[in-house]
Amino acid sequence: MSPSVLALFGPTGVGKTDVAIALAERVRARGGRPVAVAADALQVYAGLETLTGVPDRDQLARLDHRLVSFVPVRERFSVAEYAALAHAEIDALLAQGATPIVVGGTGLYLRAALADLQLRPPPTPGARERWQAAMDARGPEALHAELALAAPASAARIDPRDRHRVIRALELHEQGALDADPAAPNRLWTSDTRHPTRLVGLVRDRDELYARIERRVDAMVAAGAIEEVRRAEAAGASPTARVALGFAELRSGDIDAMKLRTRRYARRQLTWMRKLPDVELVDMTGRDPEAVAALIDSAPE
Repeated sequence: MSPSVLALFGPTGVGKTDVAIALAERVRARGGRPVAVAADALQVYAGLETLTGVPDRDQLARLDHRLVSFVPVRERFSVAEYAALAHAEIDALLAQGATPIVVGGTGLYLRAALADLQLRPPPTPGARERWQAAMDARGPEALHAELALAAPASAARIDPRDRHRVIRALELHEQGALDADPAAPNRLWTSDTRHPTRLVGLVRDRDELYARIERRVDAMVAAGAIEEVRRAEAAGASPTARVALGFAELRSGDIDAMKLRTRRYARRQLTWMRKLPDVELVDMTGRDPEAVAALIDSAPE
């Protein structure tokens, strides 16, 4: 069966949006109706559009994007909530005869959009704040030691210095939702998808990608990203909104720190990409979006 869903994944700054638009134009030329479904953990927040790289007005006019800028910045949002919305959007588009183009750089959200994952529950109210306060007071190694006493198999898979994963594991242990068996099948990397899907991973030469990231951050700052972050801070941005790439750095005006963090994040995205089942890698180095779209469109499915 030929794919009914097209998915594009790649590191920040690689050019996913421009390729999606170029692909959409080719779909329209064949009489189709393309619609993008964003797979990004932070583009969901209204009020952080510049910081998170939500397509601008001209780009949105060329390709409708769903699941962007709809969550108030004060509210928490989880991958489980996203998965339900993404499934509904994709199912409805397919039922209407449209072509969903899932576009994103958040690996977990991409997988959640495409497959039925066994997602863990969000933390109970107040749990994140309580464990974060304990982390600040006692440090990650002490909390990791506590986790090791309660759930040694899970603790063994977590770096004692990884603050986020230690806190999340302690939250899940309290809820009785922590995996007891480290050898249990992990559906995160299943090749099964809800609909026939073609997954394309976009890459670039590292020096070219890093240069694009530098220019991207400078453009964000010029477009008012620092002021945007400070407005979100004043509005009471939620803990899940505050993890947006560059939020902490731009709140203090440290542009160089944001560039460094963005480069490091891009490396992690590329590591995630290598784990994606059935991904087709397409090198964008030296190619414009239209050439990449033509390459994708002409490749055998």
